[in-house]
Amino acid sequence: MTSFRLKPRGARQFTMMMGLLVGSVSLSACFNNDVEPTLAPPPGADLVTFTKENLYPEGIDYDTNGRRFLVSSLTTGIISQVADDGSYAPFVTDASLVSSVGLHIDAERNRLLVAVSDPGYNKDKTTAATKGKLAALASYDGFGKRVGYVDLGSLRPALSHFANDMAVDQAGNVYVTDSFAPIIYKVDVAGVASVFLEDARLGAPAGQFGLNGIEVHPDGYLLVAKTDDGSLFKVPLSNPTAFTKVGSSQDLKGIDGLTLIEAGRLYASCNSQSKVYNLTTANGWGDVTVAGTFATLPEYPTTLARRSATETYVLYSRINELQTPATPAATKFNIAKLKF
Repeated sequence: MTSFRLKPRGARQFTMMMGLLVGSVSLSACFNNDVEPTLAPPPGADLVTFTKENLYPEGIDYDTNGRRFLVSSLTTGIISQVADDGSYAPFVTDASLVSSVGLHIDAERNRLLVAVSDPGYNKDKTTAATKGKLAALASYDGFGKRVGYVDLGSLRPALSHFANDMAVDQAGNVYVTDSFAPIIYKVDVAGVASVFLEDARLGAPAGQFGLNGIEVHPDGYLLVAKTDDGSLFKVPLSNPTAFTKVGSSQDLKGIDGLTLIEAGRLYASCNSQSKVYNLTTANGWGDVTVAGTFATLPEYPTTLARRSATETYVLYSRINELQTPATPAATKFNIAKLKF
């Protein structure tokens, strides 16, 4: 059994130490806001390629000391591990995961957070009751055991739902985006869910993805992406209804995953453009400027993961192929280092 164990440190950098545990691999982990040079791994490959038929991963996170990525799956729900050399192994197999979407490791609270949805791509688990209706937040401990499951869609049962991505504030509250409803949910540390923000301006036309990537800014607000029209929103934690649209002269349609690199710098993937943008601000995210662009392979880049203080990777999901299913299904998937 594979596991991670957390040390009492700060938050943000997830690290794992490999060891033996009853004849299997054990991982020791921590998050840290400041990447320590002694913990930094050697430079990673420009491209990590792994093989798993019909996986179609959407979410990604990275374990620094264990030198492995965690990835989700729209078609199987399995959470998997991918080492720097591309070797693959499952980590979480749970019948409740119809499609696993966004991932976030909250090491301070010893949990792996997973957005759960049902876009209809898991032929073994999709049902009429859950397809386009399921939105949930699952959490797992370092051994892959489920420790929490919160039904979010039941807060608005009449709407369509797709839980997509999440971010965690310093108090441990989790904010989850819904791509099929104009909603950001909040789940507190006790597992109590509520609608944090609901506004028609956050919605997308039926059949399109709206709210998507999300990050918590240390100055007390969320940065939230909206895929269909390329909007980026700034949402105050203390007064979410006072949200504003971030100004940009750049077309960001297809915006997906976000990673806050520093207070004034954000990386944003745009899946339909096959690009990742390096966005900067000089006025507290009132407006953004494009400081660089990374052209990806045409494999539908979705989410991002920081491997070290100087390395960020983008996941090539290939999930656009699920709209017109390929025969046979894809077997190889790529994770690329950003170079601006």
